[in-house]
Amino acid sequence: MPVPFEALLPFGIITGFFFASASGFQTVKYFANDKKFHRYGLDKWDLQMMERDRRLTGSLRGQSDEAVAPSEFATNSVWYVETPRDKGQY
Repeated sequence: MPVPFEALLPFGIITGFFFASASGFQTVKYFANDKKFHRYGLDKWDLQMMERDRRLTGSLRGQSDEAVAPSEFATNSVWYVETPRDKGQY
């Protein structure tokens, strides 16, 4: 039994909206991560290094190639008062 052509139009619209929403979500994530792809499988070391990078550069994905940290880095340490350190922040 053939499929009536009237059923293909809603199917195409639904497929198009799925594609548009997935592409939009991926684009938002890409620009939110400083135009870099999303990180997967983060362990404690990665989270600590991301926190250090945020304190050094102001961005979770930014990295600095300076051999010496800026003077502000000595006084902007993180104190975990409310949240235990072993719980991931991200």
